[in-house]
Amino acid sequence: MDRIKEPVVNDVPLHRLYRHYSELPYSIRVLYTATLLVLGTAYLFALIYLFHTYSGKDGDPRTLTYEDVVIAYSGSGKASRLESALRGSMATMLPREEINVIVTWVQDGANRARYEKEVKPTLDKRCMTCHDGSNPHLPNLNGFDNLQKVTERDTGTGIFTLVRVSHIHFFGLTLVFFILGTIFSHAYVRPIWFKCTVVAVPFLTLTLDISSWYFTKLYHPFAWVVMLSGAVMGLSFALMWVVSMYQMWFSRPPSVVTQREEGEITDVG
Repeated sequence: MDRIKEPVVNDVPLHRLYRHYSELPYSIRVLYTATLLVLGTAYLFALIYLFHTYSGKDGDPRTLTYEDVVIAYSGSGKASRLESALRGSMATMLPREEINVIVTWVQDGANRARYEKEVKPTLDKRCMTCHDGSNPHLPNLNGFDNLQKVTERDTGTGIFTLVRVSHIHFFGLTLVFFILGTIFSHAYVRPIWFKCTVVAVPFLTLTLDISSWYFTKLYHPFAWVVMLSGAVMGLSFALMWVVSMYQMWFSRPPSVVTQREEGEITDVG
């Protein structure tokens, strides 16, 4: 018996290697589902951490704004990093009177004598749990010499810190979107160019996002690129996640897929 031709939609036949979710074993679908659930939860926590880290640098911790991004990467140019943090994202971590004592100490010259008497006890009590130097992603406030580094004029995130965070993001998010894109590749989405675009966009926006961290230090409007690329990256993640979960468990297989299955069975017979 002659082999039945593969069905055609929009003049693009199903690729011989393409397998819809309905054609995969249940074990693979369960594996994909568990992976999507964990990745979705991790992405949600990442967004919460991102908001907590960057919001409030302009003095209003309720929103994440263009000014927050500019200050994060190029600095306020006025207050020290320590003062900016205490007035912004860290404002809820200490009582106002303790914040005022530390800020006044910084503005008066940040001398060692007053540090030992007025500042160190507060830092030991309120800050050392996270800022003791054990976490490379957080400023080390342990000791006068380390504290002095964040009492200088705020020039934003340092280049070496950006380099360290950049390679972590490049490696980590590339792997995340490779896994997500592999799962999404089993979805039936037409036209093909749109599906390929959805898969490719996160890698493009990741590159734009990270490169704009550096450019923002030189030209502030690049902060809009940081915000826009991050938003598009999140939309791509959400689209692939939702479509994959929906087609995997809640929607019927496309007719072209069921016709192909019937054709393959007939051919075997």
